[in-house]
Amino acid sequence: MTFSPDSPLLKVRNLTIAYASPHDIVPVVEDVRFDIFPGQCVGIVGESGCGKSAAAMSLVRLLPQPSGRILGGKVLFHGEDLLSMPIRHLRSIRGSRIGVIFQEPMQALNPTKRIGDQIAEVLMLHCGLSEQAAFARAIELLDRVQVAAPQRCAMDYPHALSGGMRQRVVIACAIACSPELIIADEPTTALDVTVQQQVLSLLRDLRRESGAASLLISHDLSVIAQQCDTVCVMYAGRIVEAAPVQELYCNPCHAYTRALLAAILSDSAPRKSPLLTLPGSIPAPADYVPGCRFCQRLGRSGDSTLSAPPFVKISPNHWVEACPLCMCSS
Repeated sequence: MTFSPDSPLLKVRNLTIAYASPHDIVPVVEDVRFDIFPGQCVGIVGESGCGKSAAAMSLVRLLPQPSGRILGGKVLFHGEDLLSMPIRHLRSIRGSRIGVIFQEPMQALNPTKRIGDQIAEVLMLHCGLSEQAAFARAIELLDRVQVAAPQRCAMDYPHALSGGMRQRVVIACAIACSPELIIADEPTTALDVTVQQQVLSLLRDLRRESGAASLLISHDLSVIAQQCDTVCVMYAGRIVEAAPVQELYCNPCHAYTRALLAAILSDSAPRKSPLLTLPGSIPAPADYVPGCRFCQRLGRSGDSTLSAPPFVKISPNHWVEACPLCMCSS
């Protein structure tokens, strides 16, 4: 099937995820929906614990097992549902047509294998290269992701590298087979500011060179502003607002989005200006109300917490969870 640039590369509809506890099944992501078009970068942003990583990993069925459960929804990649296809077919897509950059590279890399062998393994499995050709290509990929002395690095083990270098190795694994889509799950969380900017610049350059689409998960609105075309704001397992980046930053409509943006310290702010913080805290998934969960956080009661607000279109490509109280909050 051939898709035009006007057709979504990835279409997510009504994605619902839960984790099983010894006594219950607790939903953590509810009714998530978004599209990613060829060459586009879509960001999902929100505080830690909002369900961003769970949503991202569920797209390729990499939730922690046996507790992670996908309760419903569809994830259509080139029209094929990744959630219902046989796992053997999905494995042929993961790593080849969809690359994943994991949040913690030390957990993603095998500590007992050399760096070059780990990248070469991807190439042998998905591209059919010989061991020698795959190792040579692995060195080229390390050079492409700006690893110093790539030949020496290929012979090292993960513990010998810095956090920034390990993240570059994970990126090399993700792009090895020139995927159409890259899922990046908070790829700069554990890095210092200087290395973070280097990795972000690298990701941006790689996306422009290859034309790959990407899904970027982050809790940092400034990272999203630098990288993404469209942003989805997630709170307590739901997307509460989605819009093109410039539209969302200039015209945030949900109270949670406005609170996140207000917490960013402006370059023009006077020195020693106090940082604004969001009141309350995210409720535990087991305590989620069926209605507006930001109202729940703010201690509101009544109709707003009883039933889920509709997700409505307020302008072209700008959608918001239309809780009357959160749409009108200052």
